[in-house]
Amino acid sequence: MPAHEPSFTVDDDVQVPAPGTDEVWTVGAVILNREGRAFAQKRSSDRRLFPGAWDIVGGHVEEGETLLEALAREVEEETGWRLTHVRRFLGITTWTGDDGGGLRHEADYLVEVEGDLDHPVLEWSKHSACDWFGPDNLARLKENCGPGQFMIHGLVARTIKDHPDRPPDRLLGRVLKVGSVPRPVSR
Repeated sequence: MPAHEPSFTVDDDVQVPAPGTDEVWTVGAVILNREGRAFAQKRSSDRRLFPGAWDIVGGHVEEGETLLEALAREVEEETGWRLTHVRRFLGITTWTGDDGGGLRHEADYLVEVEGDLDHPVLEWSKHSACDWFGPDNLARLKENCGPGQFMIHGLVARTIKDHPDRPPDRLLGRVLKVGSVPRPVSR
């Protein structure tokens, strides 16, 4: 079998949880643009899970996929962009949706992508809008959320606050040798 080039790199200090048997896992990608604003999509009003709410790129991990493989797939499916670099593990959130699907574990990552950030290719059957969020419009991420359902708002707010000095060349998949050296991920 010929050697296979990895499709993205991962910083050495990025944690990748090991899902347990019979656990349902999802992944989420926080994507920042040159101005340090985070991308989010508005879920269609007819979605069973969090209808009309803003969400980051992501979704369920399919059988046989690793968390990072699912992350790469979801980024491409939901935006048309290609995952190039997993920069930071942002944490795990355990939650139960309003769709009857039970308990889920979500692993979120700060990532870099390649593609036209001004023109994502949305899945219009699942999303009705998209926007870039910064300190001036973060409150919009709470739209159509019930009390205590501000997971996306909190995650984006923390990420923007923690990364105000993000170098522009790191945003579009150009890996610079700053800090730890990225390691390839086999797929």
